[in-house]
Amino acid sequence: MDIKFSGVSKIFEPDIVALEDVYLNIGRGEFVYLVGETGSGKTTLMRCIFREVIPSRGHISVGGHVLRKMGRFELALFRRDIGVIFQDFSLLPNLTAFENVAFVLEVMGVPVREINDRVTDALKTVGIWRRRMLYPQQMSGGEQQRLAIARAIVNEPSLILADEPTGNLDNHTADEIMQLLLDINAAGATVLMATHNQLLVDSYRHRVIEIRRGRVVRDEKQGGYEADGAY
Repeated sequence: MDIKFSGVSKIFEPDIVALEDVYLNIGRGEFVYLVGETGSGKTTLMRCIFREVIPSRGHISVGGHVLRKMGRFELALFRRDIGVIFQDFSLLPNLTAFENVAFVLEVMGVPVREINDRVTDALKTVGIWRRRMLYPQQMSGGEQQRLAIARAIVNEPSLILADEPTGNLDNHTADEIMQLLLDINAAGATVLMATHNQLLVDSYRHRVIEIRRGRVVRDEKQGGYEADGAY
């Protein structure tokens, strides 16, 4: 799924500029890091892609859909093709791992037999099938993040938005999560990953987009966490 930003700005009341005149073109199947200081606008940009936030100015199209023109029904269908992974996991504490993933499909009205098959496949893909009957609080941080990824991919989305998916994890576990995201990308999904993890960005070189005070200040193929010659 491709992403296009044309002159996008977002100003929150009273006068907080979260994004300013952003132009971006992300191709289908790309893996892109979004880097920048806390408060630079990374999360707002992702929320715009999901149309959780509507820009103050400019236009966004995702997978050929012009987001500003979407009605409620079209928006619901559009969001089914996007998997979102949060730093805080956002899991449902009263549901088991299996039920957390199944819930995504249940609200879409998927038949029970198909739900069982697809949830099983997703949990096996992220390596936590044996933990399926545990509740989130019984799982380690890395297992919870794997569960969050399983929930994001169970509908086989064309786009993955990962907002600091390794932020609370140790280096070894973060590397395992990174490998999962790379596998998902290799299977054809576009992946946009907001991160502060310099080690991962420098180790697994992909396109880097840096945001500073709401503006895109660097867009570099096979880039590092910091611009060459920055220090």
